[in-house]
Amino acid sequence: MKLVFSILFLSVSFSTFLPLAIARGGLHNSNPPGLEYGPRTGSRRHLFEDDESETRVDVAQGYMTNTELERAIKAFGQKCSNISRVYSIGESVNGVPLWVIEISDKPGEEEPEPAFKYIGNVHGDEPVGRELLMLLANWICDNYLKDPLATSIVDGVHLHILPSMNPDGFLLRRRGNANNIDLNRDFPDQFFPVNDYVNERQPETRAIMKWLREIQFTASASLHGGALVANYPWDGTQDKRKNYFACPDDETFRFLASVYSGSHHNMSLSKEFEGGITNGASWYPIYGGMQDWNYIHAGCFELTLEISDNKWPIANELLTLWEYNKMSMLNLVASLIKTGVHGRIFSSDGGRPLPGFIVIKGINYTVQASRGIADYHRLLASGGRYEVTASAPGYKSKTTGIWLDKAGTNVDFVLDPNVNLRGIPLRSACECRWGTRSVIWDTHLEVYLLLIVIVGFLLFLCKRRTYSRLKQRQLAGPKRPVVV
Repeated sequence: MKLVFSILFLSVSFSTFLPLAIARGGLHNSNPPGLEYGPRTGSRRHLFEDDESETRVDVAQGYMTNTELERAIKAFGQKCSNISRVYSIGESVNGVPLWVIEISDKPGEEEPEPAFKYIGNVHGDEPVGRELLMLLANWICDNYLKDPLATSIVDGVHLHILPSMNPDGFLLRRRGNANNIDLNRDFPDQFFPVNDYVNERQPETRAIMKWLREIQFTASASLHGGALVANYPWDGTQDKRKNYFACPDDETFRFLASVYSGSHHNMSLSKEFEGGITNGASWYPIYGGMQDWNYIHAGCFELTLEISDNKWPIANELLTLWEYNKMSMLNLVASLIKTGVHGRIFSSDGGRPLPGFIVIKGINYTVQASRGIADYHRLLASGGRYEVTASAPGYKSKTTGIWLDKAGTNVDFVLDPNVNLRGIPLRSACECRWGTRSVIWDTHLEVYLLLIVIVGFLLFLCKRRTYSRLKQRQLAGPKRPVVV
């Protein structure tokens, strides 16, 4: 009888364990075979350990519910209407709006200023970010025109805050969304063909991608829990092995990660990660991650910030975590105007803005100026000399040298059109006025299309007439050869 009870106990225990393992969100049904997403031996990254949120009682007590968070966001919009706006970028699987707060002296307007975004609660069981981001927004609002740092951020940056990317996962107290998909594995990957089909991506993922097509962000960060470190690209490797894999802007990313870590209460004192920062692939590779996609496809320098060792700490620790992370969060946003090279690109022929390109000598990465007012914001590590080249189709490129010490610099470029031997300006077929409707064809496009149709019709008639004559000659018999 004891043997029977033992077997029943083991069966129940094993069947109970299976759904818990799946709920961790470490696996994705579209991941390439052989890719391991779990932690490595000796790693302190707790993101894939047993989810305490499944067993702890009242784990969310003291945290805002999704309804309370929505009310807090809308209340903030009314409280700070002079320097903010509230908007939604989409909905979750279960139809919860993904609310965003924009903070700026001219919210919603296009200015020659860099844009930064913070995203919290990417994983449903890592809710510290959603609380800290609301504290950040309120602190900036309360201290605008009183504190120099708050004032410089409002006046010089367009800050966008998405407190919760995964409200469904938060409600379910699990890592994945309502479909139990890990949203930080759901983006197109540079090395493996995962998530390449738009319709198979989660609505939260599609909302982020659409958001970045509408707003040109210079930099961003997502807030996670389970460790204490600032993580930067690349997150994956070509051979799927754990080793340091640097992106073209490795030095700049190390600088940005150090800005956060160095301003933190104790992140830079880490015994596991030197300086409190790490290359993602050196920690452990992941694929389909959000930060690599941002850098590759959106020109946005993104960090993944692990801001608390405990994924879901008790609520009375939140104010302490806020104090530990406050200066880091503020200084990272402020770094957009305190370093790098910024400016606009114009045409010497009329002075109109050119949505051209900025390249730094020795760095294989191109930053594009905005489509409307052609402003660019090229982040770079401080303490070095750089050669900056601006170019645009149909124009002569220009290069200048800059020295970045402890502050950023501003450089506007005025490009001259290419000219032919007669001195007539040349225009590239690629030259676009993206801020309006036109390309090089401009408003004559309809005329060109009509001419093409007419010419095509005449060619058709000519071909038909020629065919008819040949047919008649064949019926009339052979003719004498003609020498041409």
